[in-house]
Amino acid sequence: MPHSPNSAPRDSLVGARLARGASPWLLPTVATAALSLVRARKSGAAKAVAVPATALAAGMLWFFRDPEREITPGRVISPADGVVQSIMPWKDGRTRVAIFMSPLNVHVNRAPLSGTVTSVEHIPGGFVPAFNKESENNERVVWHFDTELGDIEMIQIAGAVARRIVPYVPQGTKVEQGDRIGLIRFGSRVDIYLPEGVEVAVEVGQKTVAGVTRIDRD
Repeated sequence: MPHSPNSAPRDSLVGARLARGASPWLLPTVATAALSLVRARKSGAAKAVAVPATALAAGMLWFFRDPEREITPGRVISPADGVVQSIMPWKDGRTRVAIFMSPLNVHVNRAPLSGTVTSVEHIPGGFVPAFNKESENNERVVWHFDTELGDIEMIQIAGAVARRIVPYVPQGTKVEQGDRIGLIRFGSRVDIYLPEGVEVAVEVGQKTVAGVTRIDRD
């Protein structure tokens, strides 16, 4: 049964893949937890480490889950799991929809439309919290897609904890709507700019699900 466009699927670790780009954080954490559990039977110190290390490893597995999604039909779908932080008309007629991603959200971002990736630009910057207005000057990756609606711009913005954005596809790649295109480690923000004349279907404070929630209205 397809998901309602505005309902959140119940993501689970059962059968879920892990996000590409998670290894530098995930492998050391899981290895530490496994080693401390093995040694816990003979060492009190290892036992003391085992509990928090195992909890941290479980948290990492949850943070870096990458569940399958049944993509919702529509012109523009959400590129990120999170909450709509702001909807802002832009000077050039476009509308910016900013989606805040907390550490509890899935961190894998998806293509909002089918098309060709015409640009993937990494821009160095700061690391203030993603919900802060000044986060617009944070470390970020700017994407441009050539689509049936014309050029679509999407920006992945790092947060105070998210110190690395990992693009999955290079310039020139043809993507289908809902394809995985990149990862932001931990909490962060994703902005998408809707072309002039495209009406926004979401509201500030609304939860979004990557590949499921429709962003525009017919």
